[in-house]
Amino acid sequence: MAPTVRVCRLALLQLKVSMCKADNISRARNLLHQAVGGGAEIAILPECFNSPYGVSYFAKYAEPIPGETTEALSEMAISNGVYVVGGSIPECDQEGLFNTTTVFAPNGDLIAKYRKMHLFDIDIPGKITFKESDALMPGSGFTHFTTPFATIGLGICYDIRFPELAQIYANKGCELLIYPGAFNMTTGPAHWELLQRARALDNQLFVATVSPARDPDASYVAWGHSMVVNPWGTVIASAEGDEKIVYADLDMGLLRDVRRRIPVMAQKRLDLYQESTPRL
Repeated sequence: MAPTVRVCRLALLQLKVSMCKADNISRARNLLHQAVGGGAEIAILPECFNSPYGVSYFAKYAEPIPGETTEALSEMAISNGVYVVGGSIPECDQEGLFNTTTVFAPNGDLIAKYRKMHLFDIDIPGKITFKESDALMPGSGFTHFTTPFATIGLGICYDIRFPELAQIYANKGCELLIYPGAFNMTTGPAHWELLQRARALDNQLFVATVSPARDPDASYVAWGHSMVVNPWGTVIASAEGDEKIVYADLDMGLLRDVRRRIPVMAQKRLDLYQESTPRL
């Protein structure tokens, strides 16, 4: 059944992540409860919200699904009566380790699970070198789900750099893309907002990103700046670096207006785009 509600309030929980998993879960629970008091209908946590972000931490903090963290997320959804997008956690199963997002309905059911498809392997001399693939395996599936408010597609952090993922979700009818992410102090100032606005504008949909709060003493320092961008490419809500709840009201009527006034979705020349191009 298609969503029927035109306005939805998101809460982005820009959580400060510590070395203690139990403390991270407790802080998430407290922030989520505050967000519901602020009218949130969908609450979203950051990438690796239960664990420090780093190749050396993933195996230590990894857990199966269901497990300690996802059971806590299910309980949070039930006790607060909201949809909970559980940022991401290091997940372990018989295949290996993954960076995984889970989504829980207000009744506590797990309704979506997404494994990060594009792993963060970069080398910027003199700035940052990081190779997620030293510890993690990539996911291989798309995940979207439907709520009374919107059809929602999931990505994680580095996935936002790949426009094909967002385009496929838009073609599947998604109206909101959610990317828990932890850009750093090099790529964050340069690309974080730019990429969100590009994905929102190209696909005429809402984009929400949720970062951990910035901890200057951490081995990996997140940029923060959790944000929501509307289908016109306008930033409608954002944070700075500190721990904070960011609220955004999404008007699905605006999305439909934008798509009607500038109907690029119907004007695409798919007959030409299928031409093969050389791989670099």
